[in-house]
Amino acid sequence: VVVEKETTTIIDGAGKATDIKARIESIRQQVEEATSDYDKEKLQERVAKLSGGVALIKVGAATEIEMKEKKARVEDALHATRAAIEEGVVPGGGVALIRALKALDKLEGANEDQTVGIRILARSIEEPLRNIVENAGEDAAVILNQVKAGKGAYGYNAATGEFGDMLEEGILDPTKVTRLALQNAASVAGLLLTTEVMVAEAPKDDEHAHGGMPGGGGMGGMDM
Repeated sequence: VVVEKETTTIIDGAGKATDIKARIESIRQQVEEATSDYDKEKLQERVAKLSGGVALIKVGAATEIEMKEKKARVEDALHATRAAIEEGVVPGGGVALIRALKALDKLEGANEDQTVGIRILARSIEEPLRNIVENAGEDAAVILNQVKAGKGAYGYNAATGEFGDMLEEGILDPTKVTRLALQNAASVAGLLLTTEVMVAEAPKDDEHAHGGMPGGGGMGGMDM
């Protein structure tokens, strides 16, 4: 037993396996009933500790800035892994969204406004792949058309500049992340469309923008 200022660690503690298993199942039930993400995370940590599935990742670097960047990457990877465990994975690199475009092919709006909305959605779904290709310095239109012509997990690997099977090359996106990104974007767009007025802070004048005298440095009574 290791007792510190804020924590107590029990190594190789005793206990009946059946009791521990029952406790784990009880906590998992609490996870399903929890409404707070914070509570769910803490309960999941408890399950991991009881089942012996705890890992400690130490991130080191030469400078604090580099360390924070590496830590952020590790946290992103951790969250992505958890999301993948929940709902699985889809081909990355924007390929999954491109394949989803087929669902819009036969979709027709009840009026002109809905039809325009469908076209906007179709264009928006292409943007992740377009941005990836443009950041790699390639022609987005050419790459996009070639990916559209493919099937399944066929896509573009921006790191190598080659086409191939995204799943085989390990380029994956958590299904949950891809789904929520599309749902949240559509939700925000719908909110903006039904908004008549938006309120924002007025820009503040920079008092130090002019180094001269008040009024532009001119003589009194004269407009500059």
